[in-house]
Amino acid sequence: MALYLTGDPEADQLLADDPFALLLGMLLDQQVPMEKAFRGPYDLKERMGGRLEAGEIASMDGEALAALFRGPPALHRYPRSMAGRTQDMCRMLVERFAGDAASVWAGATTGQELWANLKALPGFGDQKARIFTALLAKRMGITPPGWDDVAGPYGRPGHFSVADIDGPEALVAVRRHKKEMKAAAKAAKVNAAP
Repeated sequence: MALYLTGDPEADQLLADDPFALLLGMLLDQQVPMEKAFRGPYDLKERMGGRLEAGEIASMDGEALAALFRGPPALHRYPRSMAGRTQDMCRMLVERFAGDAASVWAGATTGQELWANLKALPGFGDQKARIFTALLAKRMGITPPGWDDVAGPYGRPGHFSVADIDGPEALVAVRRHKKEMKAAAKAAKVNAAP
């Protein structure tokens, strides 16, 4: 299935072909533009000599990994922190899923189990686990029974998150929705101030 998350066909193809790259892109998707976050796995693979393996990252020297994240250009707004979070996630993938990111969802027989597997990963809170559940279902066809219940609003039709991006127009719609949500949250905060 095609993905349109980075604006770069090669980086998008890596996300479609490599479950670890897709999981890593979702991990990096915070406090940076979505395209940058999801391009991060492609750039990291290039910096690692054409390899992108959870086991290798799990066992790397933390400072060496942080240096790869720093670039230039930096892979993330917070390169050291995200390098550490990436390594923590990779260690859990190795310990719990034999280093195979696809096992996080392939072994889940229900949406609740999938969500629990995702939420257990370092860097995946409630919302991120729900969004990634929706992304797996909507973009990758991974739909264990009950996935839509755990995905919550992200499982519904519309343009609410990265799970809904199937081309350039959808990207614009998702950006508009996120901007509206941020404005509403800011207005609510201002109105709640004494």
